Amino acid sequence: MSVWLPSAPCTPRACVEATGSATAVPRAVLRLAAVLVVVATGVVLLPFGGRIPAEPVRRWCRAIVRAAGVRVRITGPAVPTGGLLIVANHISWLDIPLLAAVRPARMLAKSEIRQWPVAGPLAARGGVLFIERDRLRALPDTVARIAGLLRDGAAVVAFPEGSTWCGRAQGHFRRAVFQAALDAGVPVQPVHIHYRLAGGVASTAPAFVGNDSLLASLWRVASARGLVAEVEVRPSLAPGSHPDRRELARAAQGGLHSRDARASALAHR
Repeated sequence: MSVWLPSAPCTPRACVEATGSATAVPRAVLRLAAVLVVVATGVVLLPFGGRIPAEPVRRWCRAIVRAAGVRVRITGPAVPTGGLLIVANHISWLDIPLLAAVRPARMLAKSEIRQWPVAGPLAARGGVLFIERDRLRALPDTVARIAGLLRDGAAVVAFPEGSTWCGRAQGHFRRAVFQAALDAGVPVQPVHIHYRLAGGVASTAPAFVGNDSLLASLWRVASARGLVAEVEVRPSLAPGSHPDRRELARAAQGGLHSRDARASALAHR
């Protein structure tokens, strides 16, 4: 089992709820068209990405999510400037623009994404850091590369669960990426992502799990009604506040599972 990409038991058939109906088809088509327009605008600007201020990038990322018909709710303290490791639970492809809406950053992704049509070349041009999950010997070099970026003042986003989960079940944060933050002496910023329907009930519709295709997931999100993405920025963990990567990973994930359990209980009362 890979350190970077452990397998999750979640599958589309077992975990993901169906959305929409025949009447939702026109709405879904319009939303997908809007997503394509917003993404295409960003593709045109990709060559100038390093010169575009952070605020327009944040707005563009929020526009992608909203074009798909998902409302965005971001809460919590301001995210620190300078070198920062941002870590979050992982449910959907929507997580990526949502976190970029919090703070534009370099993303960590499995190397297989590089081979995806359209999305692969775009990710490479956008500065994604690809990880070869089947080469554990490359792990120290990968950690060192991340630490170097953090020392240079960059923000890096990682999903330490190593795989997408449906949102009702979660994985444990793996420790390796936290070593980069320790080596660079930068804060760790935990972020919790959750998806709900307008009435407050948790939804697995955005989950992108198992052998789900990106097209099927896009359609499911676009045809859903009343989806809300809740992004909760937690207090950052200061450099030196935890002695090793095990404790740092535990602190970063602390409270996520208990919070989900409380929220699920309240939603089903």
